[in-house]
Amino acid sequence: MSSFAANGVTSGSAAASAGWSGVGRTGAAEPSPYLTSAPLQTGDTVRLIAPSGPTDEESLLRAIAQLESWGLHVVPGENIRARHPRVTYLAGTDRQRRDDLVAAWCDPDTDAVIALRGGFGAMRLLDGIDFELMREHMWRRDGRPKLLTGSSDITALHQAWEHHLGVATLFCPMVGNDPFKNSAVVPTEVASWLFEPWGGRELGFPAEEAAETSAAPAGAETARPLSRAQTLVPGRAKGRLGGGNLSLVAAGMGSPELADVRQRRETRGPSILMLEDVDEELYRLDNLLVQLVRGGWFASADAVVLGSWEDCTKVHEVEALVIDYLGDTGIPIVSEMGFGHDPDAPSVPLGVDVTLDAPAGERPRLWVDPAANTTAESEARP
Repeated sequence: MSSFAANGVTSGSAAASAGWSGVGRTGAAEPSPYLTSAPLQTGDTVRLIAPSGPTDEESLLRAIAQLESWGLHVVPGENIRARHPRVTYLAGTDRQRRDDLVAAWCDPDTDAVIALRGGFGAMRLLDGIDFELMREHMWRRDGRPKLLTGSSDITALHQAWEHHLGVATLFCPMVGNDPFKNSAVVPTEVASWLFEPWGGRELGFPAEEAAETSAAPAGAETARPLSRAQTLVPGRAKGRLGGGNLSLVAAGMGSPELADVRQRRETRGPSILMLEDVDEELYRLDNLLVQLVRGGWFASADAVVLGSWEDCTKVHEVEALVIDYLGDTGIPIVSEMGFGHDPDAPSVPLGVDVTLDAPAGERPRLWVDPAANTTAESEARP
């Protein structure tokens, strides 16, 4: 743990040095302080909640033990063990799950809100949340914004936090799910995003020459899966990283959080959009993509990054489908970056500026821009 904590400078002065002074209602945020200061350090308080599907007691206790092993103070949500009385795939009623989410975020002692698992149900919570209240209570005691983490169904919350609060969030494997139990690399990789600054870090699986995890604690398995990333449409792009699970993004079309998708590039600048999914047939993926195309979701995209497609169909079929819809736009498109439901999935910070370099016939690279190199200074799309 000490190797992470040594890098976890999280004082108020660190936030000030990062230039953080607040966020705009439109989501045009200043660079996240987590580019230059680690989100968490030993002794910080994290609130563990179940905003989507239920979990079993063994998974819950394992998740708490994992977070505590990193030196964090864990406060489980009051309703984290609840079950919906009629809908078996929900962890408690909408009110119970929403109450836990709001209480966790508004607690003045909270440093991060961590989703236990995904499943289904997070989007059901959004219409009942008072986001003015959430904005009033979004600050940690050190002056930096609180952090939300999770993936899969938690995409709905990432979209809401980006739209209503304008803060960066972490799309990462969740402590109550199998990757934290079965993967030799996921716990260490997630911890590195929690206990180290984000600026300048490369995203996705490493190339062969960089396959060691430098921040791994003593005795941990450090060999990571090697990159399978490939360039489908070459080019170079820079923009704010957004997106997440394809099914959840598509389900959000027409919602307040995505009402301005056609104007986002004009109002917020360029974007690089990420998509992944799990357990979807090819025709379903086609239906979801056409929904995004017709709804204008790709209008702000300067590049598209594809993650994992676990239990969907063959990857080359997904790639062909995406090229069929977006190949003529001329924007860079890359595949197999691993984010999402891959058993060893890497983490992705959303709401930060990134650069994609996708040469023809070579492995594409995607990295988080340093704080001084953000979309605020970027030029318009060629």
